[in-house]
Amino acid sequence: MTIKGLIFDCDGTLADTMPLHWRAWSEITSRHGIHFPEDRFYSLGGVPSRDILEMLREEQRLEIDPLAVAKEKELAYLDFMHQVGPIHEVVNIAREHHGKLPMAVASGGIKPIIEKVLIHLGIREYFDAVVTSEDVKKQKPAPDIFLEAARRIGVDPKFCRAYEDTDLGMTAIRSAGMHAIDVRTMRGTTR
Repeated sequence: MTIKGLIFDCDGTLADTMPLHWRAWSEITSRHGIHFPEDRFYSLGGVPSRDILEMLREEQRLEIDPLAVAKEKELAYLDFMHQVGPIHEVVNIAREHHGKLPMAVASGGIKPIIEKVLIHLGIREYFDAVVTSEDVKKQKPAPDIFLEAARRIGVDPKFCRAYEDTDLGMTAIRSAGMHAIDVRTMRGTTR
């Protein structure tokens, strides 16, 4: 199969952000009395903060505004932005294909944060499109975000290879009919 386009998740795939996101989540959930264990956080990788908070509100019968608390969480995360580093194995793949294949980012994050991460890492110019949770209705594990990324780079999904670091993301890629690469195996990690 000829690969004609590459699509990358951002958090945990291009950027080593997940431990920093966890620190922001810990701060916010403690502030609001929300029970959210670390293993559950990692299992929900790729799910937008607002959706996680809506789920937690329903499960724990919390009186919180999921959108407002999600904004608090993103602001808390920004305090850690200077600590974000690249995931070299994956960034090297993007670097090697820059200018050779169309490439996109498909992230469950929000556009302002994802753009800042890509700029901080000096890799924003590698990508022809950045698709975030705000651009689609159905989130991972639905394939929508990957299908939208393929559409924006003008490549049929069956000719795309996509990179992810979560089970939900891998399901989304496979549902989109793309060739899936689990970056956890490249990095020798289980998360």
